[in-house]
Amino acid sequence: MPESTLRATSKFNTAELSFDDFKKIVIDDYRIGYESRQASLIGRREVLTGKAKFGIFGDGKEVAQLAMAKAFRAGDWRAGYYRDQTFMFATGMSNLKEFFAQLYANPDIEKDPASGGRQMNCHYATRFVNPDGSWVNQAETMNCSSDISTTGGHMPRLLGLAYASKLYRQNKELEYLKQFSVGGNEVAFGTIGNGSTSEGLFFETFNAAGVLQVPMAISVWDDAYAISVPAKLQTTKEDISEILKGFQRENGSNGYEIFKVRGWDYIALCETYERAITLCREQHVPVLIHVVEMTQPQGHSTSGSHERYKSKDRLTWEEEHDCLLKMREWMISSAITTEAELEILETEAKKYVRECQREAAAELSDIIKVEVEETARLIDNLAYTVAVKEELTNIAAELRSSYDAGRKDTVGSVRKALRLTVHETVTERQVLIDWLKAETIKNKERYDSKLFSETPQSPLNVPVVPAIYSEDARVLDGREILNACFDSHFERDKTIVAFGEDVGAIGDVNQGFAGLQSKYGDLRITDTGIRETTIIGQGMGLAMRGLRPIAEIQYLDYLIYAMTVLCDDIASLSYRTKGGQKAPLIIRTRGHRLEGIWHSGSPMGLIVNSMRGFHICVPRNMTQAAGLYNTLLRGDEPAIVIESLNGYRLKEKLPENVGEFTVPLGKAEVLKEGADITVVSYGSTLRIVMEAAAELEKMGIHIEVIDPQTLYPFDIDNVCGTSLKKTSKLLVIDEDVPGAASAYIVQKIVETENGYYSLDAQPRTLTAKEHRPPYGSDGDYFSKPSVDDVIEAVYAMMNEANPAKYPAIF
Repeated sequence: MPESTLRATSKFNTAELSFDDFKKIVIDDYRIGYESRQASLIGRREVLTGKAKFGIFGDGKEVAQLAMAKAFRAGDWRAGYYRDQTFMFATGMSNLKEFFAQLYANPDIEKDPASGGRQMNCHYATRFVNPDGSWVNQAETMNCSSDISTTGGHMPRLLGLAYASKLYRQNKELEYLKQFSVGGNEVAFGTIGNGSTSEGLFFETFNAAGVLQVPMAISVWDDAYAISVPAKLQTTKEDISEILKGFQRENGSNGYEIFKVRGWDYIALCETYERAITLCREQHVPVLIHVVEMTQPQGHSTSGSHERYKSKDRLTWEEEHDCLLKMREWMISSAITTEAELEILETEAKKYVRECQREAAAELSDIIKVEVEETARLIDNLAYTVAVKEELTNIAAELRSSYDAGRKDTVGSVRKALRLTVHETVTERQVLIDWLKAETIKNKERYDSKLFSETPQSPLNVPVVPAIYSEDARVLDGREILNACFDSHFERDKTIVAFGEDVGAIGDVNQGFAGLQSKYGDLRITDTGIRETTIIGQGMGLAMRGLRPIAEIQYLDYLIYAMTVLCDDIASLSYRTKGGQKAPLIIRTRGHRLEGIWHSGSPMGLIVNSMRGFHICVPRNMTQAAGLYNTLLRGDEPAIVIESLNGYRLKEKLPENVGEFTVPLGKAEVLKEGADITVVSYGSTLRIVMEAAAELEKMGIHIEVIDPQTLYPFDIDNVCGTSLKKTSKLLVIDEDVPGAASAYIVQKIVETENGYYSLDAQPRTLTAKEHRPPYGSDGDYFSKPSVDDVIEAVYAMMNEANPAKYPAIF
C-alpha cells in the first residue's frame, strides 16, 4: 500500500530515545493492554454470572489501540465504536473503575462520566459541557464524542468533527475561538469494525471526507467476521482497503492515503500510526488505516460463543496470533524484558483489575444495600399497624433476601405494599407514600433527565421579542423575509455556517440564501453533494465543536435518508451523556404541499415519534420561521424547522427587527377566536383552515383556530385545553397520514391538557389519505385536506351536535 515519506515526529521515534526509555514505554504499553484484556475477561464473567446485564469488549484489539493512542493529542477527537477500551485507557480518557461502573449501570456521573449508567459497557464519551451549559476548553482536553451501538452510525458525526478543524484552520474569523481548536491542527479519529464497512453510512462518509479533504483518520479493526458472518459475505474481495484503492491520492488529486498493517505487529503499528496521523494532521489529508489479522478471543459479545461459527483451524490461528501473545513474544526475543518479569507484571495487573472491579461493584451495591434495608424497615413499620401484616412482612423479607437487588426492587416493593393497604389511613402508610414521592424525583433525575440540555442557554429561556413593523413596512416574498433574517445572523455571529444541496451558488432552491455566499464566502455558506446522511453528520460534528451550523435538507421527504443520525445519534446525545455533551444543530428543510409523491410529504408522525430530543418547529409562514430561527440561534439545543413549501412567494411584511424578534418554543397562538369548535392545525394547512373559517362564518359557525407553532414542545401553556372549555369540540387537521401527527396532537390535548373533561363530542381528525400524495393539483385535492374538506368536517360536527340547526349537507 502507498506510504507517506514524511519524517516521523512522534515521541516514540526510537532515534530520539535511549533503550531504557524505549523499554519503559513498551512495558507500560503492554501493562495497559494486559489490564484491558483482564477487564474484558472479568467483564464477561460478571455478565454470565448475572451481575451485569450485557457485555461487549475490545479483546483482541489491544495492540493496535495502543499504537493509535500514541498519535492522539490534546484537542483531537474520537468517534468510535464499542471495541476501543484499550485506546480509552491508554489516552487517559477512561479508566478501569469507570469501565466497570458502566458495566454495572451506575447512574452517578462521577462514577460513569460517559453516560451516568445509561449506556451499556464500552460506550465512551468525555464530558465537554459544564453544568451551567458552558463549554469545556476542548483545545486542552482529549475529546471523545459519545458512542452509539448502531454500527457505522457514528461515521457521519466523524466527518463533522474533522470538518470543524478545516473551518478553524481556514476561516481566520474564527481565530478567537481558542477553546475549540489548536489552529485547526486536530485529527478526528474514527474506528469501525470490518463488517460495518458494508454500511452505506461508511461509504457516504468516506466519499464526503475525500471530497472535503478533512483531517479524518479511519481505523478499520479487521478480525474477518461480523458476529458470525465471514468477510466473504461482507466485502468484495474480502478486503476493504483493496476495494477502496481508487480513493488513493495521486498526481495532485484529492482523496486518501491508505495504510495496511497487521494487528499483532507492535512496531509496525506504531510506525504506521505515526506516519499516517502526521500526514493527516499537517496536510489535512484523510487517511485509512486498515488493521488486518486481528482476533476476537471471546467472540462478539456475551450473547453467544464464537466456537459455534468459527472453524477449528481459525480458532487455532486466532490463539496463535493473539496480539498480546505476539507482543509478549517480541518483547522477550528483543531483550526488552524477561519471562519472569512479565509474569510479575501480569500477576500485579490481574490483581489491580480485580481490585478496580470490586471497588466499582461495591460503590453501587453498598448504596443499594442501605436503600434496601431502609425500604424494608419502612414496610415492616407499616406491617405492624395493619391487618395484612403477614403479606407485608413477606414483601420486606423477600426484598432483604433478593439477590443483587436494585432500585426497581425497592420501589416495586413499596408500590406493592401501598396497593395492599389502599384502604388504610395509618401514619406509617403516609410515610411510605412520602418515601415513594421522594424516590420518584430522585429516579427521574437518575434515569429520565436531560433529554435536552436544560441549561440557562436553552432556547426555552430566550427572551420573547415581538416583531416591530413600521407604518410603511415593505411587503416582500416570504423567501426575502428569510433571506434578510439569515443575512442578519451571518453578520452578527461568525460561528454560524450553512450548507446543503444547492445552498451556496444559487442560494438554495427557494432562494432563502440568495446572494449570501458571495457576501460571506464559501466557507460559511457551502454547497454539498447529494448526501443527506452526512449533511446531518457534518452539522452534528460542527455543533459539538462550538460552531452554529444550519444543515439544509432540500425536501422533507429526503430527511428519511438521515434518520439514523437524527434519531440514534443527535436526538439521544444529551440524554445518553446525562447532559455531558450537546450538539445545537439546526436543520432547515421544507415540506407539505407541492406536487408529487416525493416533494409534498409531511411525515410529521415519523419525526415527532423518532426525534424526541429535537425541538420540532412547524411555522405557518416565513416570518414565523424567521422568529423561530432567531430563537434557536440564541439557544443551545438541536431543532428542525420545516418551512411551508408553498409559502416562499406569498407576500409578508418585513419586520424592522427581522434578525432580532423571537417566536417562543411551545407557545401556541390563537389565530382566530370562536366559540363553536376548536380547530388545531399547523404549517401550510393553516391557510386552508383560515380560508374555510371565512365561509363557515357565513354559515353561522365560528371556529377557534390555534397554531401550536412547535410540535415539540407542544402548547406548554395549555392554550388548546383552555379553548376546549369554551367550545367543547375538537378537530385536528394536518397533512400526515391518519393516526400519525394528528394522533399525537389529540393525545397532548385530550390527555396531557385534560381536554377530555371539556369535550361533549368525540374528538375528530382530518388528515391526508393513507397513501403518498399523487402529482398535480387534482391529486393534491383528493389526497390532502382541502377547504371543502375542512368546511364539511366542521359542519358535520355541528350537525351531530344540533341537527335541527345544521341539517346534513349530504
